[in-house]
Amino acid sequence: MVQPRKVQVDGLLNGRDLGGLPRSRGGDTPRGVFFRSESVDRVSTRGWNSLHALGVRTVVDLRQDAERRLDASRRPAWLETVQVDHDGLENTTFWADHWSNGRSGTALYYLPHLHAMPERTVAVLHALAAAPPGGVLFHCAAGRDRTGLIAAILLKVADVELEPIVSDYLITTTMDVRATEEVTAGAVCSSFGTTTEQAFRAAVAGLDVQPLLTALSPEVRTAILTWRGTLAPEKGQRKPGAEAP
Repeated sequence: MVQPRKVQVDGLLNGRDLGGLPRSRGGDTPRGVFFRSESVDRVSTRGWNSLHALGVRTVVDLRQDAERRLDASRRPAWLETVQVDHDGLENTTFWADHWSNGRSGTALYYLPHLHAMPERTVAVLHALAAAPPGGVLFHCAAGRDRTGLIAAILLKVADVELEPIVSDYLITTTMDVRATEEVTAGAVCSSFGTTTEQAFRAAVAGLDVQPLLTALSPEVRTAILTWRGTLAPEKGQRKPGAEAP
């Protein structure tokens, strides 16, 4: 099984570089471009120094405003933070249904959310593309659901093979610190006749990135398709000597 690169950062348990994953057309995804993690509120000064050394310069926060207000730590002056509420709680009909049946804590909500509120994901992609030069780390609270969906989209855009995408997702679901949450999520999936892994596989299989890309401006679309300029257009091969922009 392909193991994505785990970042050694004080204050992060679920952080990793999306680079180094095999692509269907050959080669690997570029390292140092996109990182995923849980909330960065517990990252220490030493941890921020580690992220800086990894090239991270921007954090895209996918959480709701109410979640962000609970943050207690200060962030370094060199860091750019972009806030994009991915949930969209204003759509009360959608969330009432998914909270009542428990699907909101599993990959079972991925495709319905994309169908109901594609603009939320489009806004995230725009933020990832428009970030200042350097690596971009995106996160939600636990780094599983919202983060997992965005990671799957980025990896699918880069033509990453299915198994590495699934393996990346399962790293989070098998962490000891999430044991209780995963039991609950597993029970919800079971009630729908599936498993945590099967639900994610089905979501990736049914994920059509084209409508999302079409909704982006040409410049932003190119930035996403090329992973911020580190993958050559069309052929999708990494530019020789390319590093995170």
